Amino acid sequence: MNQLNTPAALGYAMPAEWEPHEATWLSWPHKEASWPGKFEPVPAIFAELTKRLTESELVRINVADEDFAERVRLELRNAQVDLARVSFHFNPTNDAWCRDHGPIYVLREVNGKRERAINDWGYNAWGNKYPPYDLDDVVPTRIAREFGETLFTPDIVMEGGSLDVNGKGTLLTTESCLLNPNRNPHLTKEQIEQYLRDYLGVTHFLWLGDGIVGDDTDGHIDDLTRFVSADTIVTVIEEDPTDENYEALKDNYERLQTMRDQDGQPFRIVTMPMPGAMYFEDQRLPASYANFYIANHSVLVPTYRHANDARALETLQTLFPTRQVVGLDCTDLIWGLGAIHCVTQQQPAA
Repeated sequence: MNQLNTPAALGYAMPAEWEPHEATWLSWPHKEASWPGKFEPVPAIFAELTKRLTESELVRINVADEDFAERVRLELRNAQVDLARVSFHFNPTNDAWCRDHGPIYVLREVNGKRERAINDWGYNAWGNKYPPYDLDDVVPTRIAREFGETLFTPDIVMEGGSLDVNGKGTLLTTESCLLNPNRNPHLTKEQIEQYLRDYLGVTHFLWLGDGIVGDDTDGHIDDLTRFVSADTIVTVIEEDPTDENYEALKDNYERLQTMRDQDGQPFRIVTMPMPGAMYFEDQRLPASYANFYIANHSVLVPTYRHANDARALETLQTLFPTRQVVGLDCTDLIWGLGAIHCVTQQQPAA
């Protein structure tokens, strides 16, 4: 794409997650291999998530066809979900991780009216780890076509869970993910930053180091560190120095202490605990309270039946005084190596 026609050049930028939503996108789970031996409880978790989301916004659900949609409706009725707040979209998927394969929206204001567009980054299932992913890769293009929205197609691999923005020009990400040779081996760090400038309208970058153990995405930021306002960042720390996450999270925290925003001002850095080591069949799971989702009237937070659940919820409630912070038990969901933020994608209000 000619740089004159990039989203940024046309006045578009990615809004922060706490800005008003029209809807939240989900891709309904169906791939049992993503939760081997433990898929059965997963749809009910999605139903509970949908119920919470419909309290403040529309929920758009990707399904393969009408038969699939009817099965989901049954699940939602059983959970007493208001189906008037749910719409189904026939976009077949390979898996349920909508944060990474769903549409990344950008907004601009023209004559006092907000206009929305979609970025369809390349998607390769976190470095070709879980083929096939051809259906997931085209989801944003299908959505743009359905809604008649402007579509941009950056010619690089990028996942929604790998980045977070404060809506004022600053973007958070990790070296371990974006600089991994299994994504864009032909690009330098500076070239990747230029793509993010051009397609997300950001101007300033905060690079953290490594992700948490068990994270098959190579270190997505949404398991580590999140913006909760333009000038405030919450980051998880491991309090047990013998835990294998201790050093990486300590390093990220120390980096954050030195970072400045797009205007050269220091951030307020707030810490949250980790839920302790979780395993399933001897595999360390990437359980983290940072994988929360900011809905219009609530913040939905993964919990893990751990003593630190309450501390995490209390911390986030102080950071979101105008929203209700709600814990959702993700003990079974995390066996798929992702939690609430990983399965949601916001559609900003136009």
